[in-house]
Amino acid sequence: MKIVSACLIGCQCRYDQRACLDAETETLFKEGKAIPVCPEQMGGLPTPRTPAEIVGGDGFDVLDGKARVIDRNGRDVTDAFLAGARQALKLAQAVGATSAVLKENSPSCGSSFVYDGTFSGNKKAGVGVTAALLIRNGIAVQSEQKN
Repeated sequence: MKIVSACLIGCQCRYDQRACLDAETETLFKEGKAIPVCPEQMGGLPTPRTPAEIVGGDGFDVLDGKARVIDRNGRDVTDAFLAGARQALKLAQAVGATSAVLKENSPSCGSSFVYDGTFSGNKKAGVGVTAALLIRNGIAVQSEQKN
């Protein structure tokens, strides 16, 4: 069983109330091999919502209290991102998931890249908050993007 970003199976749960349908991920879900999650919604954030980026590091730094997740209006939404990550982990553990396919570049789900915290569209190497928590708990995380 895998955990997958809900936006990848067509759920309109992204910050902009859009989906990012990925056919391969959708097939996993339809075959009963994946459970969708949207950590930002699970953490209590609305959809649509103001875009947010990690400031001062990446998801591991947020977990360690060294970085924060801030939305474009300057509001600190770190607690919601942490709560959502914990809920996603709880679900992953409940279904025995050993891996996850998550939406690249997301401050929650990015597995290789996240936006750099300047709201300029620039990306940096790093992982999102949920990706970091899953990795720390032995769950392999990969992007939906094919190399």
